[in-house]
Amino acid sequence: MAIIVDKVQKKKNIALSCKELFVEHSINDLTIAQVAKTAGVGKGTIYEYFQNKEDIIFEIVNILLQEHNEQKHKKIQEQSNSKEKIKIFFHVFYDEENEQLRKLYKEFISISLMKPNQQMIDFQSKCARTYFQWFEEIIQEGIDKGELIPSAKHLARGLFVIGEGLFISSEVTTTIVDLESELNKFFDTLFELIEVKK
Repeated sequence: MAIIVDKVQKKKNIALSCKELFVEHSINDLTIAQVAKTAGVGKGTIYEYFQNKEDIIFEIVNILLQEHNEQKHKKIQEQSNSKEKIKIFFHVFYDEENEQLRKLYKEFISISLMKPNQQMIDFQSKCARTYFQWFEEIIQEGIDKGELIPSAKHLARGLFVIGEGLFISSEVTTTIVDLESELNKFFDTLFELIEVKK
């Protein structure tokens, strides 16, 4: 009797078995042979599931972001006001818990900029739409509760872009030394402008 292989799960298993390898080494320093050895499969099996190393990074980031978003959703629900809910969104860019995800995300961003393919563009677009919608819902909830002024809803798209931009700037320049502090100052100042004065 033939063994039926769940190809979707096998692909995930191969990718996740290589996670530490990609965290410890730059993608440019790795070979498919090293990746296959770490995954405990042959090079042919790697190429059966992935076109290249970049596809493996993409798969790992995809899996980890889904898990991260589930945890983030729970943490956001525990917060009582809009400002704290929005701040939770940006913990991924500086907390210890998400250090591995950040390292892999930086590799993914680099790949997306240098060698974009349609799958990566679609993934980034889907993530952006999800986050924008999430911000819109948080802000709308704040408006409905009387915490925020109605025009605050127009900030949803810019919030994520600014947060991600500060993260990237902190990684590639020396202008941002303490990202957590910078993000908190930004959001504290922003909310002084959009919170309903009581």
